Amino acid sequence: MGLSLAHTLAAGQFVRLIAPALAVWVFVAAARRSQHLGTAPVWVDALVALIAIPAFHVGRAHWQYAHRRRKAARLGATLPPRWDGKLPANFDVLQLVDKAYREGFLSDYFYEKFDELGPTYNFYVLWDNDYCTQDAAVIKSILATDFSNWIKGERFDTYMHSVLGTGVFNADGELWKFHRSMTRPFFARERISDFETFSRHAEEAVHKMKERLREGYAVDFADLIGRFTMDAATEFLFGACLHSMRGALPYPHDAPEHLRVGQARLPADAFAEAFRAALHAVSHRARRVWLWPWFELFGSRTDAPMREIDRWLAPIIQKALEVGQEAEKQGSVGQDKQVEEGETLLDHLAKYTTDPTILHDEILNIFLAGRDTTAGTLTFVIYFLSQHPDVLRRLRQEILDTVGPENRPSYDDIKKMKYLRAVLNETMRLYPSVPWNMRFAVEDTILPNSDPTGKPWFIPAGASVSYSVHCMHRRKDYWGPDADEFDPDRFLDERLHKYLTPNPFIFLPFNAGPRICLGQQFAYNEMSFFLVKLLQTFDDIAFVREAFDPAVLPPAEWAAFPGRKGKEKVWPRAHLTVYSEGGMWVKMREAPAAQVDAEA
Repeated sequence: MGLSLAHTLAAGQFVRLIAPALAVWVFVAAARRSQHLGTAPVWVDALVALIAIPAFHVGRAHWQYAHRRRKAARLGATLPPRWDGKLPANFDVLQLVDKAYREGFLSDYFYEKFDELGPTYNFYVLWDNDYCTQDAAVIKSILATDFSNWIKGERFDTYMHSVLGTGVFNADGELWKFHRSMTRPFFARERISDFETFSRHAEEAVHKMKERLREGYAVDFADLIGRFTMDAATEFLFGACLHSMRGALPYPHDAPEHLRVGQARLPADAFAEAFRAALHAVSHRARRVWLWPWFELFGSRTDAPMREIDRWLAPIIQKALEVGQEAEKQGSVGQDKQVEEGETLLDHLAKYTTDPTILHDEILNIFLAGRDTTAGTLTFVIYFLSQHPDVLRRLRQEILDTVGPENRPSYDDIKKMKYLRAVLNETMRLYPSVPWNMRFAVEDTILPNSDPTGKPWFIPAGASVSYSVHCMHRRKDYWGPDADEFDPDRFLDERLHKYLTPNPFIFLPFNAGPRICLGQQFAYNEMSFFLVKLLQTFDDIAFVREAFDPAVLPPAEWAAFPGRKGKEKVWPRAHLTVYSEGGMWVKMREAPAAQVDAEA
């Protein structure tokens, strides 16, 4: 096994860690040889050298903190308050956050610290100078007004490179601009308003649901919608459908064991599992901050899942390369940037480059955006509809009034359905697809302080700021006293003009600024189309608690907590994107017209 990135990073960290001890050892040895120091046992010199390690690093940390305070003062700024733990280097804070990720509610402890310290604070762990924010003004500065000073950065790349590579979500500078320019033409209106692909896969999904529901068992909607978005994304983007919908749907926990085990698996199932494993692996790295390489010295957590993913991607990319190489021979690569009829994203990208690494990384990045984010949002839409039958009835009525019980919705139909858009927006407000994100400062900078009596915040070059859209979307000062409630009308009534219209950066389900999601309208169209088809067919949705494995349900003690933590019947989790632990088990009732049509 050759040296991996983890080995290289860990070796560099080890050298930096012991460098003070080596320096002291060399100095003491030289002093003794020159007789400036008397003789002493070797163990004394060794002890002095070892003491130098914590002394140097603690001393450096204090010096750096004082240096930052002086810099801030010169700029008329101040340092954000710090989350201080009880152990050296705040090691207990790192443990607490990791435990919260594994056992707690989404963003546990961060909520409390925002309440205690304010909307921006210093998350100082293992001598890493990081910051957290839920302040819309700070996020606006990072994503838009001071965009050029904030990058994904080298450390983010070390977390993500083995999965996202050089793709658009992991790139900075000219490379990011190149990826963006390649992809943008593909998401023009005429491309994203062609619903033929959505229609075929939605029909197949609804048919699978009917079959399982008529057996009398609940359906895991999270699994089903993951198949739909996977098939739609792979066909639309790459021209090679995985056909995951042909696989057997899982049976619920309360079904007989012989039904739950031994189901036939398709290659698409292995691909989906590998993709989830890869996302969990990079999320694990981010939670370990700079220590993550030490956890992968005996093997990368992403190697096995990426081999499975590449097994499917390789022939698709090879086919595109052959087309691109032929175009290159004719001198047309990079010349015709128009998207042609029937052209897939991969075909389009091959006009710009025949570099297999760039093609591989970019389509994997876009697949992540086109599959997991949409699937997660629709999963929580169905959850909220199961909890709010009044919203379900009103939404279904709007669909029937606009499209009818059988017609396929058009682009204009979807634009007309304001309540449908409000339901999607309210779901993404409470459960945005990407709950946390981060950027690194290129140069020393200042960020706005929401306290009008306070000084602006000083952020040193190289520091990261993790911004939580998830926490920001639930702030009562941004959204009103009912911010924890699911109420789509807040995007339609006077609250829209009171809160969101004057401060649009409080709602960022698709990011903002130059890096705003290119596929935003594609996602809205896909989610809207599927919900129209679903609610043309079914008129009631029931949450089935018994269908879940009890181990994935929220702990009973959560019911005593305020906010969504005390309300939810499912366990929201996240790797790079949000999902529901254990799926989303529901039963749906076929509408009378749909039932008659199905039996005809």
